[in-house]
Amino acid sequence: MATSSPATNTWIKPKLSMPSSREFGYSSNSISLLKNQPNRQIPNINCSLQAPPILHFPKQSSNYQTPKTTTIPTSNPTIISHPKQDKNNSFSKWNLVQKVAAMTLDAVESALTKHELEHPLPKTADPRVQISGNFAPVPENPVTQSLPVTGKIPKCVNGVYVRNGANPLFEPTAGHHFFDGDGMVHAVQFKNGSASYACRFTETERLIQEKALGRPVFPKAIGELHGHSGIARLMLFYARGMFGLVDHSNGTGVANAGLVYYNNRLLAMSEDDLPYHVRVTPTGDLKTEGRFDFDGQLKSTMIAHPKLDPVSGELFALSYDVIQKPYLKYFRFSKNGEKSNDVEIPVEDPTMMHDFAITENFVIVPDQQVVFKMSEMIRGGSPVVYDKNKVSRFGILDKYAKDGSGLKWVEVPDCFCFHLWNAWEEPENDEIVVIGSCMTPPDSIFNECDEGLKSVLSEIRLNLKTGKSTRKAIIQNEEEQVNLEAGMVNRNKLGRKTQYAYLAIAEPWPKVSGFAKVDLFTGEVNKFIYGDNKYGGEPLFLPRDPNSKAEDDGYILAFVHDEKEWKSELQIVNAMTLKLEATVKLPSRVPYGFHGTFINGKDLANQA
Repeated sequence: MATSSPATNTWIKPKLSMPSSREFGYSSNSISLLKNQPNRQIPNINCSLQAPPILHFPKQSSNYQTPKTTTIPTSNPTIISHPKQDKNNSFSKWNLVQKVAAMTLDAVESALTKHELEHPLPKTADPRVQISGNFAPVPENPVTQSLPVTGKIPKCVNGVYVRNGANPLFEPTAGHHFFDGDGMVHAVQFKNGSASYACRFTETERLIQEKALGRPVFPKAIGELHGHSGIARLMLFYARGMFGLVDHSNGTGVANAGLVYYNNRLLAMSEDDLPYHVRVTPTGDLKTEGRFDFDGQLKSTMIAHPKLDPVSGELFALSYDVIQKPYLKYFRFSKNGEKSNDVEIPVEDPTMMHDFAITENFVIVPDQQVVFKMSEMIRGGSPVVYDKNKVSRFGILDKYAKDGSGLKWVEVPDCFCFHLWNAWEEPENDEIVVIGSCMTPPDSIFNECDEGLKSVLSEIRLNLKTGKSTRKAIIQNEEEQVNLEAGMVNRNKLGRKTQYAYLAIAEPWPKVSGFAKVDLFTGEVNKFIYGDNKYGGEPLFLPRDPNSKAEDDGYILAFVHDEKEWKSELQIVNAMTLKLEATVKLPSRVPYGFHGTFINGKDLANQA
């Protein structure tokens, strides 16, 4: 078994393993997070896996380093190593003031980290929980062609399936949330019944600089920015910026959440930055073209779930700011990439705004109970707060509004939808119907709590005439009620009335054991389970023919990982019959991740 030598610098390199390093997928040659915590109880982690890989993160140093991707031995897929680092001394390029500042700030951060590790980390910031098992990162994988296929790939599956995910390049030194990882895109390209696979980091400005420094220096928004130590880390980061050791002027985002193909470009997104343009090469590889500002038109961040109207080809988006007003803005792009003016959405506090919805004529904006209160850090808490005194509401705005004067709010008490799957208008009832998964407790993803998470697929009706709302669970049979999270409707019907939704069965949480095809009209549920010891993520619905009259005429694509054999595959399932059509065996492990899309062969040929 390969091992890595201990780091030889001032950074604390935590051992991210429990009593068995194989159980959580890390090597043993590093300082333990459990050091100086003799009375700490080992948490019972439900997502620990059998026979996970041994991961080797890059050594952390303050030298300039250019990663070289190591080869993954396909004969032994349980041995995984991160990029090796070549040491090119950039320290010598700094002037005397910068060198002194770098050493001083490094020493301060080392002391801060040591102090943090003397106290138990919450499960929502403990890397041994957040990135254990198949949530753990993998190295880049260059294109592997002619993958083994069981069954037959349908003819309409012609193009590339891409899925985003969080994949930290460097081993966390302290707190880390799964959402904090660097963005990595996994791609399976289909040509003439054959398939290839590749995965690459999205080369964000953050990743490029951290590669150069050989360690993580940008603060992690969820895992590290808690309480006084979070304030200290922010101060350290901006102090490094003042001395020219890092540059945060070109964004700090990780681009790990959403993917959208718009105006001949594949865009990778996280809501803390601009999108990144990623190009799919003719061979099926991935190349980051750079941070994308829509030809200088976009000056602010953009959330990871913009909505592409299937009829007009327009892209609709939101941007939120956690520090200063306006806290929330809405804008759109024409089919050809021309941006509208920003429309301010008036909200009292900066609000968690991960998703929203569109109809044929309206934008539906949720203003819910999870808010940002930076002052909580001063009190020693998390800036992400569940405000129990706030009443959730949904804003309804004309898609082509030039200002927010026509915005109408409808209260929807005790509702937090992390994702909205669709919305449509029912003018005969003066109502807008919103389909989403209502999550309780609302902040359970971000803050540790004892209450078990529930995610209930719900129908929310907003009455434009009375200003009232109703909400009900779509699945009325309690015996069939399951946690339904990541997924989608037929995107050719987005913003229009849809009968079916395809959603991940998020059980046992946070794993996904299969997907459910839910009839939104009747509440009927049909489930497809990936198999014994197999878990996946978001199911992607691919229409067989855009002009098909049957809404469910298509296929479901999903990455699936076998936790017993420790191998990954792509499953293709007939959406009408829920029968497995084909399985593509993948050359390396695919971690559980976030959201994806499919780009057909014609669009691939027309990439910008």
